Amino acid sequence: MFDSILSHLMLIGVLGIGSQWFAWRFRMPAIVVMSVAGLLIGPIFGIMTPSEDFGALFNPIISVAVAIILFEGSLNLDYREIRGLGKSVYRIITLGAFLAWILGSLTAFFVAGLSWAISFVIGGLFIVTGPTVILPLLRQAKLKARPAAILKWEGVVVDPLGALLAVFAFEIIQFLTIDTVTAEAMLLFFLASLFAIALGWACGRGIGWMFETGFVPEFLKSPIVFTVVIACFAAADEVMHETGLLAVTAMGMTLANMHIASLSDMRHFKENISVLLISGIFIMITASLDRATLLQVFDPRIMAYVILMLLIVRPLSIWLSTINTELSFKEKALVGWIAPRGIVALTVAGYFANVLEEAGYPGASIVTPLTFALVFSTVCAHGFTIGPLARKLGLSLEGKPGVIIVGGSSFTTSLARTLKEMNIPVLITDTSFEQLFNARKAGIPYYRGEILSEQTEYYLDMTPYEKLIAATDRDSYNSLVCTTFVPEIGRNDLFQLSWHDPDREHPDDLVVRIGGRILFEKGATYAELNRRIDEGYHFVQTKLTKQYNYKKYLEEMEEDTLPIVNFKPTGKFDFFTSEAPLKPEAGDTIISLAPPVRMENKIKSSLENRKDEDENLPVQ
Repeated sequence: MFDSILSHLMLIGVLGIGSQWFAWRFRMPAIVVMSVAGLLIGPIFGIMTPSEDFGALFNPIISVAVAIILFEGSLNLDYREIRGLGKSVYRIITLGAFLAWILGSLTAFFVAGLSWAISFVIGGLFIVTGPTVILPLLRQAKLKARPAAILKWEGVVVDPLGALLAVFAFEIIQFLTIDTVTAEAMLLFFLASLFAIALGWACGRGIGWMFETGFVPEFLKSPIVFTVVIACFAAADEVMHETGLLAVTAMGMTLANMHIASLSDMRHFKENISVLLISGIFIMITASLDRATLLQVFDPRIMAYVILMLLIVRPLSIWLSTINTELSFKEKALVGWIAPRGIVALTVAGYFANVLEEAGYPGASIVTPLTFALVFSTVCAHGFTIGPLARKLGLSLEGKPGVIIVGGSSFTTSLARTLKEMNIPVLITDTSFEQLFNARKAGIPYYRGEILSEQTEYYLDMTPYEKLIAATDRDSYNSLVCTTFVPEIGRNDLFQLSWHDPDREHPDDLVVRIGGRILFEKGATYAELNRRIDEGYHFVQTKLTKQYNYKKYLEEMEEDTLPIVNFKPTGKFDFFTSEAPLKPEAGDTIISLAPPVRMENKIKSSLENRKDEDENLPVQ
């Protein structure tokens, strides 16, 4: 059935993206699902073997994909992100990596029974975590900013260092054991590494200069970036194997810290490409394994090695390297546990397994199953535990989805107070302290600053907020805010107030293309909503039952009452919009903005009931 490269690509794409969707839908680690899917179509059922089916193209495809993923990850390494964390990050990527190398090598020699030569090669390789595994886990776990930043920086920076460390160890071994290998080879290695860093820096500065001076048109920016990334990787890798990863990392970090506005516009496109590549190559790598390799995984020596790497080597290297740093006990515990190995470990290990075996080093045949055992074990162990452990340690932002409201006013303050009473994380942002006066007075969390400013990204942690309401008095600004946050939040969770002129020509056509979903009903504008609050309108809760359903609620709803938000018993909620009507069910709670007369009627009804009760009391 699948006997052509085109059909293989189709199957890999469907399984890769299907695994991502399945993981999102059922809240599972995506990398685990992708690994299982690859094993099913590869060694288990034998549907395809990408390493054979793609032939000579297999390794270049994997290498280029890893380079692009690593570059995309390094684009997020802005030094402003680690303010206050510089010491711990520096320690982990230097001293921590060195300790992990030494401890891992000793474990490989004494526990796995490998030779000193092979032990130090794979010991250097296994210090990597990498963006292919760390970034999907961070996306899933919703960690607090500090541990998330540390894990991301370690994953991206140490990824090329691990590959280089393996190469360095191999060069050392050859220098010590082979007479024909001289000190010149060692010098060449260091020069090649310096050349890779310089090449990456030069490519990054060159691209930045071209973008800042308008030397490149908008439609060519993304293609040029990707072309230069591949060229930079290939050029460095031709000089010395595995230095290409160092080059693209240097290029990405250079661009990230030049703070080029147009580069952020392309970031979402690059993230989409990265998701596609991660999905594809995880399927390809795992599907290329054979059954013999899978069976070797259950070797007692390999299992003991994996357990010690998980429980001793990683935690010990982190704890020792972060002594007297700003990290708390809980942060050290989380970072010391989370270290999933990924694609770089698998691909580079495959390369060294062949090289070491051809060079006649004993035990080289065990490198591939040992690597797969460590990769699959860490991916599963850390993928399934990062969320629960983070919640247990209080380092997770899991909980009810929060709401960020752009624009301070009487209405937004009242809405925020109501959401806060329902235990919903809420934050009001505005550029004016005057507009935030009501929020500050009511004790509502607030942020004074421009939500669209690049600086806001580093001073305001928006991770807890999954919904955004643009509620300023400027329609165009509301649309701009919603359009800007579509890639991060998604249009279904972006809302804005009704246009001030609802009768304008085809207003909804414009909203479909830009902006968020229109809240409430047409005519619920900034001025109208604030007028209602100023006149005494208030938020009320109505719980639906089987007898008092949504239809009855609408029939008995007083005039001028405006349904605002619908809460599910599970804690999920959604706002009423003029685009897609909600269908509340029994057990749901509707929050609505009701006129003052409703309260007066309640008081009057209560007094009448009290009067009836008094009249029915027995005469003493």
